[in-house]
Amino acid sequence: MFNKAVYLIILLLFLSGCSYDETPKNQIQDIETTGNTVETLAKNLDIPWNIAKHNQTFYLTQRAGKIIEISGDTRKEQKLSLTKNVHHEGEGGLLGFVLATDFTTSHKAYAYHTYEEGNVIKNRIIVLKKEDDTWIEEDTLVENIPGGRIHNGGRIKIGPDSMLYATTGDSGNPDLAQDKQSLAGKILRMKLDGAVPDDNPIQSSYLYSYGHRNPQGLAWDEDGNLYSTEHGQSAHDEINLIKPGQNYGWPVIQGDEEKTGMVPPIFHTGEQTWAPSGIEYWNGSLYIATLRGEKVRRFDLSSNQVSAFHEGSGRMRDVLIEENHLYTITNNRDGRGTPSKDDDKLLNIPLTAREY
Repeated sequence: MFNKAVYLIILLLFLSGCSYDETPKNQIQDIETTGNTVETLAKNLDIPWNIAKHNQTFYLTQRAGKIIEISGDTRKEQKLSLTKNVHHEGEGGLLGFVLATDFTTSHKAYAYHTYEEGNVIKNRIIVLKKEDDTWIEEDTLVENIPGGRIHNGGRIKIGPDSMLYATTGDSGNPDLAQDKQSLAGKILRMKLDGAVPDDNPIQSSYLYSYGHRNPQGLAWDEDGNLYSTEHGQSAHDEINLIKPGQNYGWPVIQGDEEKTGMVPPIFHTGEQTWAPSGIEYWNGSLYIATLRGEKVRRFDLSSNQVSAFHEGSGRMRDVLIEENHLYTITNNRDGRGTPSKDDDKLLNIPLTAREY
């Protein structure tokens, strides 16, 4: 009995000295939820993809090819007048949308959508102008971006340098991500009139970074650093710190794998799947809408620690942060979720002292 007792004491002392409470690199810990009140601003949306906001008015793209304007209790379904119709198949459709910086006077916006030409699925970036309840195509910036039923990318944002950035997927053809002559599997950068900036990494090319599988999120911090989210092949979803001209490895490396000349992610999800989409930066953290993960997650950039900011609403597609409020949209009607009778929804979640 004495020998057994001594053995147990020694074993317990040994185990207490092990660092099991330390979080290994890239291990996910959804450590807490905010418990904040969630306000539903709109219900019964049809697969919304992108949130834009001007003053107190929201503009949401719906993948089937419509824009919903929401202002208080007023909701309007707006039409598109395009030279090439939106092709809504699989993951394609009307995707990214960003209002012009002078929207108050110009009534213009930029949009990214899938189309079909000669039985080939492609994507394009266009300029729209709002006239009453119709958005009219005014200009085409980029066409012939490879597309498909999967991996269309689709996020567009205006950066702090007043350039337009766009994420493109590999369109289901992984090798295109490494092809610098292809627009697939890239982050693109252009002037607001569609011209190629003189300081892009490759002369006369929109390419800003490459080696991406299906990036769907873009966000900048206060120092101008650009972050992007990306869907992995089998889990291993990524957060990348984007530098001009760099190769982010797909399909050659993923996760912790390394190869000379390729940049690994600053974080990946290991064997868990998030399917991350839209992201926003706020106060030292990235807030990430996750589809398979069915949460809005907070990623602290200083500690690489992950926490669950919001859960319980199903598949989350996009986030927008403004004046200490986080707005997000569900995607439970996209064929991969379990919709409730009120889906899909636009939600308002206040950011509280717990996020400071």
